[in-house]
Amino acid sequence: MNGGWIYHMCTRAEWQAAQELGVYKGSSQDRADGFIHFSGAGQVRESAAKHRSGQPDLVLLSVDSELLSVDLKWEPSRGGALFPHLYGSLPLEAVLRVDDLPLGDDGLHVFPADIPIKERERERKRKGEA
Repeated sequence: MNGGWIYHMCTRAEWQAAQELGVYKGSSQDRADGFIHFSGAGQVRESAAKHRSGQPDLVLLSVDSELLSVDLKWEPSRGGALFPHLYGSLPLEAVLRVDDLPLGDDGLHVFPADIPIKERERERKRKGEA
C-alpha cells in the first residue's frame, strides 16, 4: 500500500497526554489489540460511526503515513477491507493536523469537510486524473 494520509480518533485527554509524553502510544483499545488503529480517508467516517458513535470530546489526528516506520501495516479487517495498523508508537512529528470531532444532533461526529476530499484529490493527482 502506498503512503498517504491516514486518520486516527482519540479522546482529547489521550492526545494531551501524548503531547506531554512526546509520543502517542494509542488508546486503551489500541494497546489491548497490540497496534494503533487507523483509517484511510474513505474509511474514517464509517469507523467513527461504528466504533465511536456518541462518544464526546474526540479529536481526529491526520497523519502522513510516509513519515512512519515499517511498523505500519495495511491489514484486512473482518470484511476484507485493508486498514492501516501501526505496531509501535506514533511519533508526534507525523501528526500534521488535529481537528475536534463534535457530535451532531444524530450522535454522529461532524468531520471537517475537507478531510476525505483532500485525500481523493491527492490520489487523483498521483494518477494524473486531476
